[in-house]
Amino acid sequence: MKSYLDHALAMSPLLHFPEELERIIIPSARSYDQHEENKGLEPAAVDIKETPKEYVFYADVPGLTKSDIQVYVEEDKLLVIKYQGGKRKREGVEDEECCKYLRMERKRNPKFARKFTLPGDANVEGISASCVDGVLTVTVPRIPPAMKSKTIQISVN
Repeated sequence: MKSYLDHALAMSPLLHFPEELERIIIPSARSYDQHEENKGLEPAAVDIKETPKEYVFYADVPGLTKSDIQVYVEEDKLLVIKYQGGKRKREGVEDEECCKYLRMERKRNPKFARKFTLPGDANVEGISASCVDGVLTVTVPRIPPAMKSKTIQISVN
């Protein structure tokens, strides 16, 4: 009888299929954690919405405040969303005589980072970010397409 681990190992190539497919179809969705300098950082789950006027990035950042998160643009084309620093406080740790943790699954020092290649029509000067109720929202306005020129015929009397 095969164990759960045998099934998990057999399925492991499929586990990353959605990310690989997204990386091929949408080059700007490449993960920041694929870069060598970011080994050990976990990728943050990010939703990206495209509208005619803007690109909007949504990331769940529970327990973090706006001062914990960095959002910046590198080289006028790479949007970086990063949290690195601070330690999560463990509830009840200061009084270890009275109790002990039976399970500790939340990371004590959470770190994450993502880097996205922005499309050519992104207006990096107009980027804004807000963090409300554990959701980081980064809005990147789009540069409107150039107006098509129209030639006006001049009538001569």
